[in-house]
Amino acid sequence: MFVFRSLPPLSLYIHFPWCIRKCPYCDFNSHALSEALPEQAYIDTLVRDLEQDLPLIWGRRVNTIFMGGGTPSLFSPEALERLLGELRARLNLAADIEITLEANPGSVEADKFAEFRAAGINRLSIGIQSFDNTQLEALGRIHDRRQAFAAAEAAHRAGLDNFNLDLMFALPRQSVDGALADLHNALSLEPAHLSYYQLTLEPNTWFYHHPPPLPDEDIAWQMQSRAQATLSEHGYAQYEVSAYARPGQQCRHNRNYWEFGDYLGIGAGAHDKLSDVTAGRILRRSKQRNPQDYLQARDFVQRQAQPNEADSVFEFMLNALRLNDGFDLDLFEAHTGLTRERLAGPLQQAREDGLIEADTAHIQTTERGKQYLNDLIERFLPDD
Repeated sequence: MFVFRSLPPLSLYIHFPWCIRKCPYCDFNSHALSEALPEQAYIDTLVRDLEQDLPLIWGRRVNTIFMGGGTPSLFSPEALERLLGELRARLNLAADIEITLEANPGSVEADKFAEFRAAGINRLSIGIQSFDNTQLEALGRIHDRRQAFAAAEAAHRAGLDNFNLDLMFALPRQSVDGALADLHNALSLEPAHLSYYQLTLEPNTWFYHHPPPLPDEDIAWQMQSRAQATLSEHGYAQYEVSAYARPGQQCRHNRNYWEFGDYLGIGAGAHDKLSDVTAGRILRRSKQRNPQDYLQARDFVQRQAQPNEADSVFEFMLNALRLNDGFDLDLFEAHTGLTRERLAGPLQQAREDGLIEADTAHIQTTERGKQYLNDLIERFLPDD
């Protein structure tokens, strides 16, 4: 049984499942838009979804909201303003709440940025991926280099200086110089935050079944290590495996995931994780995945499960070990409802192998541990 002294922080994730075109590397629940966007019907359904879930989070403060997809910026500013108004009427939102919207850099969407800010959105995450037109075409992106620059400049003009740029490396036939050129282009736009991650071939994607020619592991490692040095020189501190931020600009929503906080998910295919103090349990759920099924649903939950203690230990470590500054054992106990003794054996072995630094209060991954992160995480897998 999980014994919580208090509830973990709570975030809200809202999923928007439509995009203009499905990218060949994308394994998210996204669907190419083949007809008119059912904008008002989807907002209505999100509100119904939330209302069904209110008893699970009644009275709890929501610290962050993240609108992801798909491409949520396809929705009009008026629709998102209406949605945020519905949320404010039903939820206890923190006064300093972080509200992030994922956006693509197409020129039509960039023109909406000032209106998104007026609607209450205070952070953007812009999916650039590359500034090389050849790479953008290979990745199936619908924007070009010019639009990538224009989107970031539009964010600055709109007063949305707290924006993230998504950038990938180890792209098809990409050289180290090509990856660094992309990075310098991103830095020239002065984002507050940069998500810099390696292209991987995920199951159930076009690229997985039709693999493009990717750089080998040694070249990818050169790209990553040189990028880390460059980002540090420009004042961006790495705080998670693929996340870099200027001082005070870490993504609070993602940080809550990595620290095993709670999050409610609404929208087609959204997932959530909620702690229950009274029942001494953790509840994991996912919503109806197909957009049409979701729009017509009466009960939005498609699957739910209660992870056991061993599963929760692994899920916590899977995320927390990615953080550069590590985690306190007090946080493990508070957010899992378990005692720190559950970690003792694997932690001792990992420390002896030079993968972590640990004392009686704090755990932190070493440089060697970061290099062999998958091996480190696997030490906390539940026994079969």
